[in-house]
Amino acid sequence: MTKLSLIIKNAKQLLTLQSDKKGPRIGEEMQHLGIIEHGAVAIDKAIIVDVGKTDEILNKYTSENIIDANGKIVMPGFVDPHTHPIFVQTRENELEMRIKGKSYKEISQSGGGIRSSINAVRKASLEELVTLAEKRINKMLQQGTTTMEAKSGYGLSTDSEIKMLRAIEILNEKSDMDIVPTFLGAHEFPEEYKDNKDKYIRILVDEMLPEVKRQGLSKYCDIFCESYVYNIDQSRYILGKAKEMGFRIRMHADELEPTGGAELSAEIGAITADHLGATSDKGIQAMKRAGVVPILLPGTTFSLGLDHYARARDMINAGLAVTLATDYNPGSCNCDSMQFIISLACIQMRMLPAEAIAASTINGAYSLELADKIGSIEKTKQADIVIMNIPSYQYIPYHLGSNCVDMVIKKGKTVFRNDNNLELITRVQE
Repeated sequence: MTKLSLIIKNAKQLLTLQSDKKGPRIGEEMQHLGIIEHGAVAIDKAIIVDVGKTDEILNKYTSENIIDANGKIVMPGFVDPHTHPIFVQTRENELEMRIKGKSYKEISQSGGGIRSSINAVRKASLEELVTLAEKRINKMLQQGTTTMEAKSGYGLSTDSEIKMLRAIEILNEKSDMDIVPTFLGAHEFPEEYKDNKDKYIRILVDEMLPEVKRQGLSKYCDIFCESYVYNIDQSRYILGKAKEMGFRIRMHADELEPTGGAELSAEIGAITADHLGATSDKGIQAMKRAGVVPILLPGTTFSLGLDHYARARDMINAGLAVTLATDYNPGSCNCDSMQFIISLACIQMRMLPAEAIAASTINGAYSLELADKIGSIEKTKQADIVIMNIPSYQYIPYHLGSNCVDMVIKKGKTVFRNDNNLELITRVQE
């Protein structure tokens, strides 16, 4: 028998997300989770060696480290492909403002919103940004997220944007989480350029993008495309320049109004278009033709008190690779739980539980161009695995407001164990 570093056995349901088909899950494929009843996973160091029925695995492999997942659900770690965790101050006051009747747009145009986060980030040291974000990322890890994307966008000056991307780089090195950086210098117009937007766009194109590229801090460029922030023409110009420099494109599109952001994402060849709360039929069809991955953020719609959730069912029926993310940020969505996002996706967007799980794992991996390594439990992939102390996978959206994660395994190593003390196991330096 082959001796391995870890075996997980006796899973009530092992959700492998395996498929014979290459590419993200679309249509009815999103309902197929590759479930193995009484399943087991064989792991050596950081890599999955084999999956199958428990008896089959135990007949082939042995280990001094065996986790008994009896009665529990074993699944891939969540992949969260849209977050903003690098900030200093939270903005809970804005929730009260929204309750009193102010819209997100009104708050933003009166000096709140994204602009209100800028000064603190500009003043903060690199070390402070890392320390604050590390706590947030560890909490996300405890809730089953093992890979995440993280955006800049609260500095809006060359030095501050570089500082934010440096913080993400450091966090990726020191955290158990795999973190994919995205440059979002076009998140808003800073106060000093609100009356001279063309000048800030020149800084973006002539200074920020070349410097981010020179330092190799991100392969992705994102933009907040909305009529009152970066309009379609401005977005087309900035993203076109970014693409010329070799950046891969992601977009905030059609969050609040049907501005044509989805259509632009298709035109520009974006990898993803995110939010899409107000996307038109034409936008959905354009994304399908161009192969754009829609990342839906129901937590933001919920937090803002809006009623126009993204049309997940129409997108699935159209054959789009629907993906989910938290949009964790200090203002419009201070949500760090992919479990809660799955609940919202099922309850508010009428996604089936299996579809929401596929959208939170394998499709998230494809949206970050990492599906060869993460997003499913199958041979040769990274051993990023979550054990959930629940009776079935349908329980994830059904149970609201608490963490069902029993254990998180990242690259074959247990990094979190819920032993009622919510102990985050200290990372062992190799």
